[in-house]
Parts: sequence; structure tokens; C-alpha cells
Amino acid sequence: MGGEFVLTQKIPRAQSKAIVLTPKKGDVLIFTTNFKPKKGKQGYYRVNMKHGVSEVKSGERYTLGIIFMMR
Repeated sequence: MGGEFVLTQKIPRAQSKAIVLTPKKGDVLIFTTNFKPKKGKQGYYRVNMKHGVSEVKSGERYTLGIIFMMR
């Protein structure tokens, strides 16, 4: 029980948008941690993204964080 994954998209000059995912056992989620591109009237712009997980009430949850550096 619990462990829902929440992504919050902060939209400029608008209300934030939350996306809630409920992964099943064995599912893998790959997501952006800071920004994602969004198409606007004048091309693409960066949208701030925040993430979190609701409390795990039973069972276990495993995570692995990998950071890719662009040079």
C-alpha cells in the first residue's frame, strides 16, 4: 500500500499540474528530475519539474538514482 509517485509540473503564470502514478510490483519509472521541454507559441521552453513519493504503508520500495552529466 502507498508509494504513489507524484510529478509536479510548475507552469509559468499558471497553476501547477500534478501527475500521480501508481506503479505495480516490478514496474520501473524513468523520469526527469529538474526540467522537461514544453512547446509554446514561440518554440520550446523549460518547465520546472518536482517529484516525490507518498508514504509506503506496507511492503518495501527500492530506488536507484543515476545522474548523467552532459559535457
